[in-house]
Amino acid sequence: MGVQSTRIGLVLACLTLIAAPARAQDERPTGYPRSANERRDGTLTLSAVYTADLAADIAGGRARGARYLDNLDLQAAVDLERLVGWHGARAFGYVIRDNGTSLSALSGDAQGVSNIETAVPATRLFEAWVEQDIGRRASVKAGLYNLNAEFDTTVSGGLFRLSSHGIGPELSQSGRRGPSIFPVTSLALRGEVGFGTHWLLHAAVLDGVPGDPDRPAATAIRLRRADGALLVAELGWLDRATKLAIGSWRYTAPFAPVGDPAARGRGNAGGYVLAERQLLGDTRGGAGVSGWLRYGVADARYNAITHYLGGGLVRSGTWRGRDDDQLGLSFACAWFGDRHRAMVDTGARELIVEGAYRWVAARWLSLEPNAQYVIDPSGRRDIPDALVFALRVKVGR
Repeated sequence: MGVQSTRIGLVLACLTLIAAPARAQDERPTGYPRSANERRDGTLTLSAVYTADLAADIAGGRARGARYLDNLDLQAAVDLERLVGWHGARAFGYVIRDNGTSLSALSGDAQGVSNIETAVPATRLFEAWVEQDIGRRASVKAGLYNLNAEFDTTVSGGLFRLSSHGIGPELSQSGRRGPSIFPVTSLALRGEVGFGTHWLLHAAVLDGVPGDPDRPAATAIRLRRADGALLVAELGWLDRATKLAIGSWRYTAPFAPVGDPAARGRGNAGGYVLAERQLLGDTRGGAGVSGWLRYGVADARYNAITHYLGGGLVRSGTWRGRDDDQLGLSFACAWFGDRHRAMVDTGARELIVEGAYRWVAARWLSLEPNAQYVIDPSGRRDIPDALVFALRVKVGR
């Protein structure tokens, strides 16, 4: 899943974009989930969502205490064909505002028990891209891009607050500043093509260091040769009830090995596989029971987290009259590499078990009580296991 598989994925993407036979753009592989920014219900689609977490470490961890975290999402999607006659094109803009409060400082975890936690308070331009259809089967997207919008993602994992269920920690914590994901993104070029009835291939080239590390709260684009690029490819098989995917990633720049800051080496790479299935019901993410498993690896020379296994079960439609509510249970286990363990004297792994419920009070309001039990936070057996309770409130649509 290293250099060779990434190169093969990128070459296949380029060849298929050129040679793919025609098929209507709306006829992507069965089960392909369109995100909110791909809706075609008008020339301009606007969205505003405010998310707030009131969370507390009530036992164990580094310290007891409560925190208030919040996130504001403002999105605008434009159908450029309807607006200006630009055939097969659409644009998207996305601004976020976060208060920068840290909950993990209390629980001591490494994986991020709140997926809206950020290092600093900031208002940022998160995404700004244009996508162009190529024929009827493929597209190219360019601009400020969130890798996790299309790569390494499941529908079921969206119920949970743990960051690892959005994107695996061996990938999210790679590189000098992480890849191009929340809360800091970078310029990217992404190609997509569907082939056959069920296959979908994505490949992307991204700036290797998102934003400007010297200005962590700024929306900044800084392209330097030394930063290199991040190359990512994912091949997926989808139908209405199933998603199977395999992905590979690699940084082109040299990195200092863990524990040896004076040295430099190449080959910072990894890969992942995931499977998501609607176990009861007809459509992935619809009414019934869904589940997923994900496994990822990263090069132990350059990364603290070298293996990860996570998954869970989600019941959508909890009882009569609550068709939109969800109930779920998940787990996430991150293993630390030998180099990292020797340097900071940690144990082998961190395990987090999470239970969540989403009560949909109205189309514009949901309340989501949540509990997480963190076993060996950051792999440290000298830190007591942490119990974190939270209430997430979402307002808007």
